[in-house]
Parts: sequence; C-alpha cells; structure tokens
Amino acid sequence: MRLFVVLCLVLTAAACVAVPPPAPPGGPGPVDRRAGSAEAAVRTFVAVVRRVEPEAERVCRARTAGTNCDFHVVVDDRPGLPPNAFQTLDRSGRPVIGFTSALILTAQNADEMAFILGHEAAHHIAGHIPRAQRSAAVGAVLAGTLAGLQGADATVIREAESLGAFVGVRRFSRQFELEADALGTVIAAGAGFDPVRGAAFFARIPDPGDRFLGSHPPNAERIALVRRVAAGL
Repeated sequence: MRLFVVLCLVLTAAACVAVPPPAPPGGPGPVDRRAGSAEAAVRTFVAVVRRVEPEAERVCRARTAGTNCDFHVVVDDRPGLPPNAFQTLDRSGRPVIGFTSALILTAQNADEMAFILGHEAAHHIAGHIPRAQRSAAVGAVLAGTLAGLQGADATVIREAESLGAFVGVRRFSRQFELEADALGTVIAAGAGFDPVRGAAFFARIPDPGDRFLGSHPPNAERIALVRRVAAGL
C-alpha cells in the first residue's frame, strides 16, 4: 500500500502537506475541530486521511476481486469552488478521491470529514462509475432505437440518445448514494470515527427533496440510513 498523499491546499498561505504512514493501532482518538483556523482544518483533514484511507483500502480488498484499491486522496484548491467531494479514476484506473478546500473548511469536525471520505471510497468499492456507464449506454441505445423506429433523423436520434443516457444514469443515482452512505458508515466506524455524528453534515446542506430523477435522496432518508447501519455494527 502506498500511503504518501500530497495535499496542496492554498489557504491563508500556500502549503503542501505530505501525509505520513498511518498511526499504529491504539493511537489517539478522533481529532475534533469545532472552530479554528484554516491550519487547524488542514491538520484535522490530514489526521482523518491517515486513518480512513487504510481502512477504506482494507474494506475494498475484502469486498472486491481484481479492483484497484490503492486510493489517492487529493485536494482541489482552485479558488471559488463550492464545498464538494468526488470520486473518479485516473488514466491508469487508480481510484481518486477529491475534496475541495472549501469542504475541508466547512466540515465541523473530524467525524464529518471521515464520513464523507468513507462515502466517496464506497462509490469506488461498489463499482458505481462502471455501473453508471453501463446504465447510460443502455439508456442511450434504447432511446436512440425508439427514435429511429419512429422515423427521426440523425439529429433527433442523437438528442434522444443523450436524453436516454441522462435518464439511465439518474435512474440509479439515488440508489448509488444510499449504497455509498451505508458502506461509508462501515468504513468511518472501522477507522474509529462516529458516522452518525459525521452524517450531521447533511443537516446543514440544502435538502434535494424527493424529486423524480433527482440525483440525491432526501437528507432525512440518508441520516436515517446511517443511523440504522451504525446501530447494527
């Protein structure tokens, strides 16, 4: 396992933080940061990554076969970006988890950071990117075929394929989010954090509501799921 994550976070002053190897078992408990400077937020994030990343990799190896479990955590420090986290793959197929610097500053404690990091790792472990790609491809083919059978021209068929791909992805997006919440709860708890406290982050962000083809489930549903999963651990 390579655990040398370089976090280049531009806050009040430019800084590059190299994350050291994970602390041995029996180390200090979760770091808390209710308020404080940007430097305190960075230190908290580094401590969280040191503990959650190896747990996420352990869970990944236990639950998958032939999957790249060498997570790479990065920070997107471009100014003006809103609080956000994402999971993607680099060109070699290595899983990448990104946090914007705004999210690091917005999180109120280490438990929130740990839950979000576990959630993003869970997207990769559950194979959500390839599953979404397959769903989009099926939706595009079906919509394009139906448009062609109705005599549509090439332009309309392409538009139908785009719409079909969109619907195909959105059809499962809320399910994917709930799956990531559940597995993210397991990962955060396994790393020694409180996922229920971490999921309190949902109470401070806009509620997407229960919309048709919405990308995210209602916040209350997500919090309730985390509590149920955590209670069973």
